[in-house]
Amino acid sequence: MAGERQARVADRIRVVLAERLERGLRDPRLGFVTITDVRVTGDLQHASVFYTVMGDEAHRADTAAALKSATGMLRSEVGKNLNTRLTPSLEFILDAIPENADHIAALLREARERDQSVAGLAASASYAGEADPYVKPREFGDDDIDDDDIDDEEGDDEGDEARP
Repeated sequence: MAGERQARVADRIRVVLAERLERGLRDPRLGFVTITDVRVTGDLQHASVFYTVMGDEAHRADTAAALKSATGMLRSEVGKNLNTRLTPSLEFILDAIPENADHIAALLREARERDQSVAGLAASASYAGEADPYVKPREFGDDDIDDDDIDDEEGDDEGDEARP
């Protein structure tokens, strides 16, 4: 039950903050911000707001400063639109998803290039030993069979005598 309520409150906070940031703040340092996620504690008193910013590191730092200075105003906006007894405190955290996605994409690109180089080497490679290194069952020829190996399979009774 508490998890569902946390999710509803977090989603509502995300919508309220996104709408407010879309209307803009009076702070010129604020860049193009996208609210990616909001996580609320079990007692609904603290909300961690994850965001991304388009631009370089300077834009990110300026936007972080603008959000920090506007935290009180944004919290009061959340309090007006939230039907809870207490308004949660807000903490803005820069989301590292874009950087992680770029890093993973670079790793995948490097792995693909290595696979292509290995495939190129494998195409021109030859076997170190035989082409088929697995042991095959030995085929017997007429010269390989001993007389002792042959059993009396014909079922003749000529040589069978009763033994005393």
